[in-house]
Amino acid sequence: MSVDKNTVAKIANLARIAVSEDELEATAGELNNILDWVEQLSQVNTDGVEPMTSVVAAALPMREDKVTDGNYRDQILKNAPAVEQGFFAVPKVIE
Repeated sequence: MSVDKNTVAKIANLARIAVSEDELEATAGELNNILDWVEQLSQVNTDGVEPMTSVVAAALPMREDKVTDGNYRDQILKNAPAVEQGFFAVPKVIE
């Protein structure tokens, strides 16, 4: 795949990047070098290679998955302007 000056100008416009006429040719060359490098990567044989999520094999510490409410209800409700039956009480908005 090859990129020309018109394609670079269109990409720059879509990306909202200011590229002057003088820079278009150099930028096209740089993009072509990048695309050539990506083509080289596609030629690498990756059969039998498992995908990695990290370059370091690390396992995250696991904890017991249990639901708790924190047991802070009374302390939290102490800050409420109005409480009813253990819940925040708010004024009615819709009639």
